[in-house]
Amino acid sequence: MIEILFYILSTLTIGSAALTILSKNPIHSAIWLVVSFFSIAGHYILLNAQFLGMVHIMVYSGAIMILMLFTIMLMNLNISTEIQKPIVVKLTATVAFCLIGLVFVAAIMKANPIVETYQNSGDDFQSIKVLGQVLLNEYVVPFEMAAVLLLLSMIGAVLISKKDNKTT
Repeated sequence: MIEILFYILSTLTIGSAALTILSKNPIHSAIWLVVSFFSIAGHYILLNAQFLGMVHIMVYSGAIMILMLFTIMLMNLNISTEIQKPIVVKLTATVAFCLIGLVFVAAIMKANPIVETYQNSGDDFQSIKVLGQVLLNEYVVPFEMAAVLLLLSMIGAVLISKKDNKTT
């Protein structure tokens, strides 16, 4: 039963993530992102991490999506008045994205995770204290990479919303 639920949530996550990227309307894209966030929270709950699942719903599906929707509405994205970027800018952005992706993949491939046999420590990982210790000791690099990713997305949102002075 849990395996079937996992496959359903996985399909929902991948499908809604793809629709987030492929949607032309930014509001529809944000709604598909909310669906993706809820299905990821379902994965947390399947992993018996109810605290993380609920925090994920409150923080991402609640606060961040409201912030994104307000930003989308304030930017007043209108396809008919949008100025097309030159091909050089698009090519440069694509090359930069590929290089950053290559650096991330190389860093992950270079890392040697310590895989040991599973031992039950008796710690309750639903405890905030234990969760904080694990997150900021063992998983500090992925935690910081998530912070850098959020920073880059904020910079990208500012660059997207920046209006060009030229009109064609």
